[in-house]
Amino acid sequence: METSQEFTQAREFSYDVFARACPSRGTLEHVTGRWGGLTLCALHERTLRFNELRRRVDGVSEKMLSQTLHALERDGLVHREAQPTNPPRVDYELTPLGHDVAERLMSLVCLVEGRMDEVLAARERYDAVRGAR
Repeated sequence: METSQEFTQAREFSYDVFARACPSRGTLEHVTGRWGGLTLCALHERTLRFNELRRRVDGVSEKMLSQTLHALERDGLVHREAQPTNPPRVDYELTPLGHDVAERLMSLVCLVEGRMDEVLAARERYDAVRGAR
């Protein structure tokens, strides 16, 4: 009989994002895609209505935001709360799992934003070399 720790370790590795049929791959795509990541980070700040979220995630179309929210809700990362008002009010917020994922994304966002000078310098070097050929 396996111990609780052995069970937990075995369960941690029962999914393999590198395997084509693994369901974790789809969730990773939802989280790391352009609109998914930005949506999660925006909702990390606070609960938002659809149009507030659309304004916060500059450049996303209504259709893409709607599809993104549906995917994130299906994955258990976002909670949709419809208020029975006239006109209807719909709020979006992160679930506890969504908060955990958004925290990690926010760390990555902060890292990237904080190192953009290096990225831009690398791009200039790359373009200078490639343009010289």
